[in-house]
Amino acid sequence: MADKPSRALVIFGDGLARFVDQSHTHLHALASLASCGFLSLPNAPPSESEEKRMIRELALLFDACDSFVNKNGDGCEGSSQKKSIPERFMGMKAAILTNSSSVQYLGSELGVSLLRLEELMQMNHLGFPPVDFVASELLKMLGLQDGKIQDTSEFDLLFIHMGVGDKVNGEKDKTASDEMKYIDALVGDILQKAQPGSEIGSRLHLSLVMSYGNAFKDDECNLSVLTSKDVKSSDLSALFPHQSYTMMGEVPRNDVRHHSPMLAAQWQYGVTRKDKAETFSFKEFKEQGSNLVIPADRFIHEVAFKLWKAPKYGA
Repeated sequence: MADKPSRALVIFGDGLARFVDQSHTHLHALASLASCGFLSLPNAPPSESEEKRMIRELALLFDACDSFVNKNGDGCEGSSQKKSIPERFMGMKAAILTNSSSVQYLGSELGVSLLRLEELMQMNHLGFPPVDFVASELLKMLGLQDGKIQDTSEFDLLFIHMGVGDKVNGEKDKTASDEMKYIDALVGDILQKAQPGSEIGSRLHLSLVMSYGNAFKDDECNLSVLTSKDVKSSDLSALFPHQSYTMMGEVPRNDVRHHSPMLAAQWQYGVTRKDKAETFSFKEFKEQGSNLVIPADRFIHEVAFKLWKAPKYGA
């Protein structure tokens, strides 16, 4: 536990987990330093559109599924919180940066500040902005400027949403390869600025979350979080306790998808544990990660705890 509250930067690659490869060296470097694991999701409603999937999963990350998604006609098991993010988390100042109007609408429902990524791209009209510029601007909004920690900050939490098909400055859709290259470079620049021993490194809580987007039939085998110990005879299953991610308090969750989870790596120098994962991949997280599986709707609580805005979730 840090002796002062952290400031958090969350980078979310929506539907990009399938596109991580060996060339994304900075993502793998982060995984080698971080505490890695999975965020479980419920099964998708039948015939769910890509936009509705995106919003439902984002709402889960903010533990606001019922309060936002259900009123729009989509079933989703989760909390029934109606309060805004600042009301729920001790005045936490949060902002979502995205180019998606749908995500911006979700942010307005959550009561957080809304910033378009395009606003950071005005200095570069050819596509993505210089990574060093964006990283510096993000850290400045968190009160981490020029390698120093400011007493106050504009925000406690910045949540960056990037996904396949994002447009920049009204230009053509960006491909998954474009998005991945940029996220990889951005993570690398932030790691360099928050390197161990720096003032920033001890106060910045960095999370990288990647989702798989729409699940496919093969995912049930290739991307299953279940282990051989979890697969038991139905005659004996009642004798074994439920995995914690399948529970909500003392009540079993009715709709848990055991495959295609979000991949999450969290790092803060001297605060988060370091596990044995060396690459940002499903296989490595399953075999070597320390965080195992938690429900996606607990993610915001984990981050808020590091900001001293919420009690600890779990052990």
